[in-house]
Amino acid sequence: MADKAASFLQMIRRDRRGRLKIYLGYAAGVGKTYLMLQEAHRLQAEGIDLVIGVAESHGRKETGQLIEGLDRIPMQISEYHGIAVEEMDLDAILARRPKVVLVDELAHSNAPGSRNAKRYQDVEDILAAGINVIATLNVQHLESLYDTVERSTGVKVRERLPDSVLAEADQIVNVDLSPEDLQKRLREGKIYPMERVPVALVNFFQAAHLEQLRELTLREAASQIDFRRREMTGEGGKGATDQVMVCLDARGPENATLLRYGSRLAGRLNRNWYAVYVQTLDEEPTAIDAGRQRLLADTLTLANQLGATVFTLKGENVADTLTRFAGEYRVGHVLIGKPRPRPWWKKFRSRDVAGRLLRNEGPFNLIVINNHPSVPGKEGGPRAASASAPGTGPDRIRLTDFLKPDQIVIWDEPLTKFQAMKALVRTLKGRSPFTGEALLEKLLERENQGSTFLNEGVALPHARMEGLEAPMVALGICRAGILDAFTEMPIEAVFLLLTPKEGHRSHLQLLAVTGRLMQNRSLRNLLRHKNHPADIFAILKESENS
Repeated sequence: MADKAASFLQMIRRDRRGRLKIYLGYAAGVGKTYLMLQEAHRLQAEGIDLVIGVAESHGRKETGQLIEGLDRIPMQISEYHGIAVEEMDLDAILARRPKVVLVDELAHSNAPGSRNAKRYQDVEDILAAGINVIATLNVQHLESLYDTVERSTGVKVRERLPDSVLAEADQIVNVDLSPEDLQKRLREGKIYPMERVPVALVNFFQAAHLEQLRELTLREAASQIDFRRREMTGEGGKGATDQVMVCLDARGPENATLLRYGSRLAGRLNRNWYAVYVQTLDEEPTAIDAGRQRLLADTLTLANQLGATVFTLKGENVADTLTRFAGEYRVGHVLIGKPRPRPWWKKFRSRDVAGRLLRNEGPFNLIVINNHPSVPGKEGGPRAASASAPGTGPDRIRLTDFLKPDQIVIWDEPLTKFQAMKALVRTLKGRSPFTGEALLEKLLERENQGSTFLNEGVALPHARMEGLEAPMVALGICRAGILDAFTEMPIEAVFLLLTPKEGHRSHLQLLAVTGRLMQNRSLRNLLRHKNHPADIFAILKESENS
């Protein structure tokens, strides 16, 4: 490790351009931040002007001790709808102009109103100013691995960044730890508080999940090493005949999966890759609805983020147009989505592009991706509204208008989703015009559409009830997590939200308000350490009124 620190030191001294070094790991607790801070102390001992932009100890004593003795840029505190939010102070770093800045959790999403939406974009600004950066990242946050991680672990990773961030790093250090040792650290309370350990072990920290993530990390590190070797030796490049093409469909819900697969394939082959959309006459902007236009725009944006060269072509015969493109751009691998099932009477008019590409016998391998699109709303359930969300004006709704102390439950033992929802429904007995069974049925119906137990450690089971006159809220504080919520971060709070069927506005407002409240780390920490419902209610009310 000392040799790696020395080589990075040499790189800093010989180049004025900002350099990026990333400590890459596969899960919380493998030691990325710890090793980054150790290197920082070595660099500081060498006389390098170094500061901490942001570093999280997460309550780990050893990590906290390493933060001591290093210069630290104070976090920027801003107010977002009455909530104090801390973020890395980009302007202060640029004004201070250190030689090296440490940036933890590269995939972090900044609070609304920040200069950049994502922390990695802050890092790009720092590098552009000629300042060197050492950062940390978990492999599951790479955009192209989103589908792979979900299939492997059942976790939908909400915070993601383009693969190009890792590809453009000047140095990558794979921070490896065996799953057995990582689980041992977890059991010793070195990753999460002891009361959350049992749930973490049966959810994200299962040995099988950790093995899969570890394998992905090792593959990624090896791929990056091979990519740099090929660049240095001049292998591959534009003259190669096996470039990769992803065929996009304006109607295709599988476009994102195709793009991520294409990005991974092109990276392994060290080849250029293209995202190609063929626009027919019935797909002219004036001929398709706004929903399909947004879907297409989002698809092309994702393609750019993943590093593809995007082409929009026009032609009535999609397969022939794609075949001509493949020949012109020396494409060796064509990726296309599996045709969606259609009634037999529609097959006479449908465009079986994959079948026609095969019949065209182009000089390429055809890869058909069998992807089943997610249930609408499954990607993480309701999200906190943006600054323009309803209910943010003077007449904004407040959670504590509908929550009472006796509708707050504290669980010291782990429980299941069903047990949590059933316990919260029980607190509404006598206030609701519905039976507990009817409420549970509606909540489970919504849960089956896509889990409302989010990866951010918060659950928002909710339902819109016909005949309900006003919203109803209940809250459960989890000391030991939810057993069957397969999330990377243990569930800390479960908000049960019921709203009138006709009250679409109040429904969105309550979801937005709850989401904003639980983004506040200080508030969540306070809730975690209160043992009485009245104290929890008082904290929530004070936070909403401040």
